[in-house]
Amino acid sequence: MSDPFQFEGRVAVITGAASGFGRAFAQQAAALGMKLVLADVDAATLDAAVQAIREQGAQAIGVRTDVRDPAQVDALAQAAIEAYGKVHLLFNNAGVGTGGFLWESSAKDWEWVFGVNVMGVANGVRSFAPIMLKQGERAHIVNTASVAGLLSPPAMGVYNASKHAVVSLTETLYHDLKNVSDVVSCSLLCPAFVPTGIANAERSRPDDLRNDAPPTRSQQAADLQLQRAVRSGRLTPDDVAKATFDAVRDARFYILTHPGILASVKLRHEDIETLRNPTDPLSLKPEVKAEAKANAAS
Repeated sequence: MSDPFQFEGRVAVITGAASGFGRAFAQQAAALGMKLVLADVDAATLDAAVQAIREQGAQAIGVRTDVRDPAQVDALAQAAIEAYGKVHLLFNNAGVGTGGFLWESSAKDWEWVFGVNVMGVANGVRSFAPIMLKQGERAHIVNTASVAGLLSPPAMGVYNASKHAVVSLTETLYHDLKNVSDVVSCSLLCPAFVPTGIANAERSRPDDLRNDAPPTRSQQAADLQLQRAVRSGRLTPDDVAKATFDAVRDARFYILTHPGILASVKLRHEDIETLRNPTDPLSLKPEVKAEAKANAAS
């Protein structure tokens, strides 16, 4: 796959497409002349996203999809084929998160976050990879993980674990695809904090998975820290989308939008290689750690 990926006239499917990275991926794909299948669990914002993309002059359809449900992801794939005949680019992008001390996370927290973040990606791969392989044409899958899939910051255990799973899943997918195809590949997107809707993910939590108990102090502190971190992000979703499409064009696997995080990644690898006890990744940012401790104690 030495030749650059060609976007114009090709078909892209995007989950979590109504906001954040997904919306930015859709806008970038439209600007590059792609046909779009947009999926999101929020029907109203999905309709608005589809309308906005059509106003850009692009062909687009919307399919309300809860990526936790394999049948709905299968239906999304079928809708894409019925609309455009093929799929060339898939963004398994839908994601949610919770925070707080690990032992305070409820069974519903685990079920919700893993259902979207892990099974959503797994369902996308299961439904779309066979279609791409059967086509025999250049195709690519982008799975959205996070720097939380490369590190293990405190008070983010459920989210960290889900994103570590996506990292491993996608690295394995890369090898599996290499063993059977010269034209279908994948990339792993690991962004740090960017102003998106991830800090307000609770709005999309299903009623049957909402917690009955009020948030604990550690959960409140983690939410506050996340809100501030997301607002402070210097890159925009559009910046991340452009970097992601550049990586797809060049068939690059690892997409790290914030290269400064590599110092923390290297520190974690050193811990493993030297059998040293885990180093808090926030130790490289003492002001963040100090604020987190103060919030947890208040």
